[in-house]
Amino acid sequence: MYKIIPIVHILSKLGVLFSILLLVPTFVSYLFLDDALHAFGSTALVTIIASCAVWLLTLQYHRELRVRDGFTLVCMLWVGFALVAAMPFYLYFPHMSYTDALFEAMSGLTTTGSTVINSLDTLAPSINFWRHMLNWLGGMGIIVLAVAILPMLGVGGTQLFKAEIPGIDKDSKMAPRISQVAKKLWLTYACGTCVVLLALHFAGMNWFDAFCHAMSTISLGGFSTHNDSIAYFNSQTIELIVMAGTLFGAVNFVTHFSAFGARSPRRYWQDEEFRIIVGVLFASIAAVSLYLWHKQYYPSLEEALRYTAFNFISVSLSSGFTNTDFGTWPLITALWMFFLANILPSSGSMGGGIKNVRAIILAKFSLREMLLLLHPNAVRNVKVNGRTIPERTALTVMAFIFVYFMTVVLFTFFMMIAGMDFISAFGAVIACITNSGPGLGSVGPAYNYAALTDIQKWLCTAVMLLGRLEIFTVLILFTPPYWKK
Repeated sequence: MYKIIPIVHILSKLGVLFSILLLVPTFVSYLFLDDALHAFGSTALVTIIASCAVWLLTLQYHRELRVRDGFTLVCMLWVGFALVAAMPFYLYFPHMSYTDALFEAMSGLTTTGSTVINSLDTLAPSINFWRHMLNWLGGMGIIVLAVAILPMLGVGGTQLFKAEIPGIDKDSKMAPRISQVAKKLWLTYACGTCVVLLALHFAGMNWFDAFCHAMSTISLGGFSTHNDSIAYFNSQTIELIVMAGTLFGAVNFVTHFSAFGARSPRRYWQDEEFRIIVGVLFASIAAVSLYLWHKQYYPSLEEALRYTAFNFISVSLSSGFTNTDFGTWPLITALWMFFLANILPSSGSMGGGIKNVRAIILAKFSLREMLLLLHPNAVRNVKVNGRTIPERTALTVMAFIFVYFMTVVLFTFFMMIAGMDFISAFGAVIACITNSGPGLGSVGPAYNYAALTDIQKWLCTAVMLLGRLEIFTVLILFTPPYWKK
């Protein structure tokens, strides 16, 4: 218990930060004069009082974070913030269960974009804004924001940063201090959001819709202010802007920094992940467009290309916006799209899945092993972007991918035991673990997750968290060595 108290102390500081963030939707509610002011105001007040009280009570236990503390704090933070973020939904909707409220909050924070709300078009503006703000905060990670702030509170953030940031290259530093890295990330993130905001507004969205969709686009969150998602606007210009914003969010931010720093777009093409993402994605779009046009799902190749490109970029890169019901497409096309969602998003981005760099490493080591079967004495190093990949890293990648897909299998069985058919269960698990949003079958783009039972929603909520924190961060807490001194 003593080991947890210092972590709870730091968590209380983050709770104060989160309660301050709650004032933003409170102001939006006041600005629009909607009826959600009490929900946000009450949640913010209780959160800041509780956080300050815990802060003072645990002040004597303050100390620097250790490695294991980072993993514990990350998990406690994401669960704790989701529990608090659910309260405005729970207090605002008179008949919403806390299970539904927590599902919506977790979906927002993990940038999954799945929803249990059926009336998005008539929702109070502040509630809709809160959903998108959760997408935006969760996209870069509240942890990264906290790492930029925590030094002012006397807390080091290195272990916290490493535990939260997705991908395998967690020791690469873009600045001497972790807080400087976090600030750079957030500055780039915010600038990208502003560019998308202005583009969407001038493409025809009102300022509120543009602001909300800019937050959920750049974060790959997929939340929308309308039940029909991007299809509501029926605008090819808006769809092109959303696709461009999605690609920006799905690319490694280190690559962005490199390109911006050198002022050379060529840096993007020099990145192996970027080349593979673009190559696989656009080859898939071309092939599926031709297939759907040939099968007469669309009257023209141009129309087939429009809908295929948007949905493949959105779902395959873990965003989740839709402009048509891809559930009506041949199953093989939808399954390929969800397969790509598992492997295509870049490391160091807001995307989900196993991350593209892990897929590259696994593929290259597999090819090397086949070569060694033919030439046992051959010496061949595996490189990604010119860097030699250590054997230890390869073992870690293989272990992660094994655990990842075993998680998919086990939770698909759990969902089926809970009463779902296979396609819906599999689609829901893939959509949640890749943080992509819409799934297949009864949770496809024409529906949402409102019809799921409470058990099914809890399972999906757990999968969202596992997917966002890349499984090991959560599972390590349940291993005996973790709790040994």
